[in-house]
Amino acid sequence: MSTPHLDAAPDMIADTVLLPGDPLRARHMAHEFLDDGREVNTRRNMLGYTGFYRGMRVSVMGSGMGIPSCAIYAIELARVFGVRRIVRVGTCGGVGDIELGDLLLAQVASTDSNFNRLHFGGHDLAACADFDLMRAVVDTAAAQAIGLRVGGVFSTDCFHGGDPELAARLQQHRIHGIEMESAGLYGVAMREGFQALSVLTVSDHVQRGTHMPAMQREQGLSRMTALVLDSLLPAPAG
Repeated sequence: MSTPHLDAAPDMIADTVLLPGDPLRARHMAHEFLDDGREVNTRRNMLGYTGFYRGMRVSVMGSGMGIPSCAIYAIELARVFGVRRIVRVGTCGGVGDIELGDLLLAQVASTDSNFNRLHFGGHDLAACADFDLMRAVVDTAAAQAIGLRVGGVFSTDCFHGGDPELAARLQQHRIHGIEMESAGLYGVAMREGFQALSVLTVSDHVQRGTHMPAMQREQGLSRMTALVLDSLLPAPAG
């Protein structure tokens, strides 16, 4: 069954989906990590692929930029295609004591968006990651000796401009990263009843003005992707 945004056949999307924002990054991840990968969505050029990683069936597709776009795809994946786990694998701007290339697991997501309030009676929603997914990534990172920061992120509606004091406010509250999707994804997951997590690579430092090159943003996030996929594998029998 297709939707206005997804033209995949009903059985062509796995119940676990990796969700980068950039559809070209989704294509690169699929080509690098999936066996028997098959393109399953091209509608609106939001490319999606399904294949196997070490025997686990998984899909990867783009979500676009910002909470509204991410929420559209997350809701339709859950409601129409029965997806039960969505992991956002993306980039973020770093704040404070964090470096380019560091991996950040978004335990909670604050926001300047009104999206969750619209669904929560005007109240503040504590938008948080699924604990089991979070623990799996933390444990896998420890087992593989991969450095990982766990903490809060801030999902903003404003890529350009916005609050000039925002970075200082985030650092004061020990929030390590700023991006545009996680708070909405977590809110949708809480309402729709699926598991969600955001794992992010620091691609820019907001306060220092340093940036990861564009090609590295698209293709250089393999360490994060491999960590997430390994974390999602079922536990060995026995």
